[in-house]
Amino acid sequence: MVVADERAMVGLLGSGDALLRQLEESLDADIHVRGNRITLRGGAGEVALAERALRELLTLQESGSVLDADAVRRTVSMLTDAATTPAPTAAESPAAVLGLNIVSRRGRVIRPKTLNQKRYVDAIDEHTIVFGIGPAGTGKTYLAMAKAVQSLQAKQVNRIILTRPAVEAGERLGFLPGTLSDKIDPYLRPLYDALHDMLDPESIPRLMASGTIEVAPLAYMRGRTLNDAFIILDEAQNTTPEQMKMFLTRLGFGSKIVVTGDVTQVDLPGGQRSGLQVVRDILADVEDVAFPQLTSSDVVRHRLVGRIVEAYEQWDADHDEAAPDRQDRGPLGGRRGDRSAGADRSSGAGR
Repeated sequence: MVVADERAMVGLLGSGDALLRQLEESLDADIHVRGNRITLRGGAGEVALAERALRELLTLQESGSVLDADAVRRTVSMLTDAATTPAPTAAESPAAVLGLNIVSRRGRVIRPKTLNQKRYVDAIDEHTIVFGIGPAGTGKTYLAMAKAVQSLQAKQVNRIILTRPAVEAGERLGFLPGTLSDKIDPYLRPLYDALHDMLDPESIPRLMASGTIEVAPLAYMRGRTLNDAFIILDEAQNTTPEQMKMFLTRLGFGSKIVVTGDVTQVDLPGGQRSGLQVVRDILADVEDVAFPQLTSSDVVRHRLVGRIVEAYEQWDADHDEAAPDRQDRGPLGGRRGDRSAGADRSSGAGR
């Protein structure tokens, strides 16, 4: 294949041909470059995969993205997965996924990094209520926040409402020191952190003071009707079925709801059933409601996080098979998904 644009070739190869070496390590085909011509050698399947990867990277570069090692790794991964699953549409090609810009601030662009993340973002565009379910680090809350900021900037909504259940505090909120804001801030901090990534920090206090952005515990939603708002419920696995029903029925005209959570990390006391665990059965056939699923392969924090999630899932599966009477137990002896039993808690929205 021939790359006519010299700058495109330089971007494709990377500094010191680093991206070229990464491509050769990721693919079974040999890649040789002379001038503006790229020659591929290997089996027919390997050569076809390598050519597709190169074309996707060139297309991604043409869309304005700067190629890096992460883009190469994710492009090859998506193409490899596509070989064993139904062929994705043109809108789900690696270039379309990695080139979708949601929010930009000071040269930094927030975009999906996996096919499932792209489907999650598309579901938010296409449905009024979306449930983003998946393990820590898959970008559930972060991408929802980016879509909320995008909607606000495009004047599709008048305000953003961010909420979380303060389950760990329970009835002890009144005994914690400080004002009410001081008491609930630790539970809402991840939402503030994401906001600071997407908006000028100087503008956030002004937007919050005017009510354009509201961050509040779930209990504050009771009795309200929320019109013309983008509403995000985070850590929804810590809602009861009654709380989930209360929250969803706050939906007003011109609003959109995104609910995020990880059903394997439930903190509810006394073995209460999570509202996020039952809502799919209740709303599965309701029109304009979507349930995009994210998995450990969509983890976009440190690569080790994805491996940790997979290792825990495999440990649970192996021990459930070996001891059926312990099917509700997690890897540290507590109930599965119970963070108080020792499982690590996500410190914020997955990126």
